[in-house]
Amino acid sequence: MEINDYLVVSMFLSFIFLLMSGIPVAWVLGGVGVAFAGIGYLSDIYLDTITGLDYNTIGLLSNRIFKIMDNWILVALPMFIFMGLALDESGIAEKLLKSLQRFFGKMRGGLAITVVILGVLLAASTGIIGASVVLLAVMSLPVMLKQGYDKQTALGVIASSGTLGILIPPSIMLIIMADQLSISVGNLFMGAVFPGLILGTLYVGYLVILGIVRPRKMPLVTDEYANESEISLVWDLFKNILPPAFLILSVLGSIFFGLATSTEAAGIGAFGALILMLVNKQLTFEKVKNISKATMNTTGYIFAIFVGATCFSLVLRELGGDELIMSALNSISEDPVIVILFILGLVFVLGFVLDWIEITLIVLPLVAPIISELALEINGFGIENPTLVWFVLLVAMTLQTSFLTPPVGFALFYLKGVCPPEIQLSDIYKGVIPFIILQLIGLAIVFSFPEIVTWLPSIAYT
Repeated sequence: MEINDYLVVSMFLSFIFLLMSGIPVAWVLGGVGVAFAGIGYLSDIYLDTITGLDYNTIGLLSNRIFKIMDNWILVALPMFIFMGLALDESGIAEKLLKSLQRFFGKMRGGLAITVVILGVLLAASTGIIGASVVLLAVMSLPVMLKQGYDKQTALGVIASSGTLGILIPPSIMLIIMADQLSISVGNLFMGAVFPGLILGTLYVGYLVILGIVRPRKMPLVTDEYANESEISLVWDLFKNILPPAFLILSVLGSIFFGLATSTEAAGIGAFGALILMLVNKQLTFEKVKNISKATMNTTGYIFAIFVGATCFSLVLRELGGDELIMSALNSISEDPVIVILFILGLVFVLGFVLDWIEITLIVLPLVAPIISELALEINGFGIENPTLVWFVLLVAMTLQTSFLTPPVGFALFYLKGVCPPEIQLSDIYKGVIPFIILQLIGLAIVFSFPEIVTWLPSIAYT
């Protein structure tokens, strides 16, 4: 190994050690990047054959950081965050839950299926996992336990449905991935539609089968809805599902059909969420102030990590990190399928200890060039970078799985924070196991049939 390789390995180890010490991740990323930039100069790695020391790396570093502020795609982030938080405050989710519960009330496991459907709609409305998991738990867990649902099943349904927000557009994670890899946001959004629906369908199918095989886990509650006509149930569901559905179609439809950029669509979504708050008589100055503060805090957290990760990844590349990672992956196997599976396994393991933001900003830019060079024949139906679009969505699905995996899945701790005291963390662990298996099945389906990802984007832009 050359000195560059030792510095790359030391840089990774320093990052992991400092991260475990409890220092905020943004400071760790930026601090390690700046420190190893200095070490690189002291080690005479950045040399110019004519002038001696080459200071272009420092210039590139400052230029990259300022470019973050110039990026119009990232303007969509705070507006999508605002939209999600405003919808949480609008009361629409609670009304929709009651309507769905009434509609599926005569079916065994109807409340659990209601939670899955609401999770899909929340994912398409907010894209924020923490908010979706907490909202679903607060609204549905007490009702499910009161109706006699098996607590592990109830907890598994809530946690898995809440994590759909990482995948189903307008996912904040997909916006950041598109920016980092210079991929069309629209292609990623369109490509994520079918994988998200596949997961939702797998969840519902499992619950239907579970209701037949193990009926005691999901008791049938019909007394409350016995006297209601089918027409009244359908009408109640329709009028409550229409507002969020209209907002989702306005945001995603404007992107899919080329009527607006992702940034402009985010503005439509934020304004539409305020309108829905007004219609539901929830629009107050205090609520808007709290939503704005929460949006600022979340956006500040993400952008601080952006700056730190930009510093870290640039210095890592200048030290030769790209070449070291590429040679390491090539030494594993010449089969591109094995290489992709290894990367997905690495992302899965990293998801235990790192948030999706760090993985998206550090790991993806390093492995993306390798994926682009793999000899894979994928039917992209004419879209740009089909292999990369497919791979990015595989990573997104893998990260969603890691959100649920014990012992440190983030969604599990979001859920535990709002559960009654009698609910143990072990109950949540046991409850999510069937849904982790379902997610792996969904991942295998998308891995085996890349056209699931690439077909819809081609339809939208032809």
